[in-house]
Amino acid sequence: MTKPLGKLERVELRDIWETEDKHFTPWLAEESNLELLAETLGIDLELEAVEKNVGPFRADILCKNGDRDDDSWVLIENQIERSDHRHLGQILTYAAGLQAVTIVWIASKFTEEHQATLDWLNKITDERFRFFALEVELWSINGSIAAPKFNIVSKPNDWSQSVLHAAQHISDEPISETKKLQFRYWQQFLEYLKSSGSHLRLTNPKPRHWKSFSLSRSHFTIDAVLGTRDKRIRVELFITDPVHAKTYFHILKKDKSAIEQEIGAALEWKELPARNSSKILQSKDANPTDENDWPSLNTWFKDRIEAFDRAFRDRVRDIDPEQLEQEEQEEQEEQEEEDAV
Repeated sequence: MTKPLGKLERVELRDIWETEDKHFTPWLAEESNLELLAETLGIDLELEAVEKNVGPFRADILCKNGDRDDDSWVLIENQIERSDHRHLGQILTYAAGLQAVTIVWIASKFTEEHQATLDWLNKITDERFRFFALEVELWSINGSIAAPKFNIVSKPNDWSQSVLHAAQHISDEPISETKKLQFRYWQQFLEYLKSSGSHLRLTNPKPRHWKSFSLSRSHFTIDAVLGTRDKRIRVELFITDPVHAKTYFHILKKDKSAIEQEIGAALEWKELPARNSSKILQSKDANPTDENDWPSLNTWFKDRIEAFDRAFRDRVRDIDPEQLEQEEQEEQEEQEEEDAV
């Protein structure tokens, strides 16, 4: 017997968000909603500020690209109403004032001329500038809680490819067989995550030995790493802040026992004194060049990345400036005491 199906019903945006600045923008800046937007775009988003001045205008939401190879800005402008010339003028001003930027314009509906303008901008600008237009909808089923849906109506010309740059690099010679293998592995791994229903955010693979997963805070990523030379694979929390990396590391290490208990394994805590980064990792012997072993690598990577995400996401998010300042003060005092001996 066929089970009964519900009926999709459109919900008016104003029924949920009364105003853009006090209701829609704060809602969109929440971590889970920003993740939904990031998944739609295929870009890792790390929130930097809400209602932030950028030149003569104030950006609704300001993010950084979570890819550690791409530290460019992502500016989000949102409207509850139909697209208008005022917002178009603002995004053009942002593009003129920044050397590299992704601009995401969200509205309830885009006019043909505004969509055509963004298509034209994506055609005439180089890869430093990317313009997206997204329409936001709300739907419910038989009176259920409204659920959001983002629809891309304009995007960079090559965004429909499976990758933005990697596919181009794959076809450009010379490129090593190892890089091609790494690209193939990440392609099938992301398909595996998708088919397994993982909550991990899917982003475009590249021909390199690691794949980063954002923790929605600048300078922190969870990286899955393929060691094709030493025949080892690892998952690591990678901290790249050039000023505070060591302090972040020490704050997290104070919770070492609880973190390792939650992850279910002893970890390697590498401060890396000579570098402006630190990492916390778990590794195992494996041969990424043997494609017959990829299913077992997939299972291990998924399990470990999700465990790291559970253990570190809230801890990373909750490190506040006062805690950071206090930790650095204590480190300075300890160093002064050692120098005095």
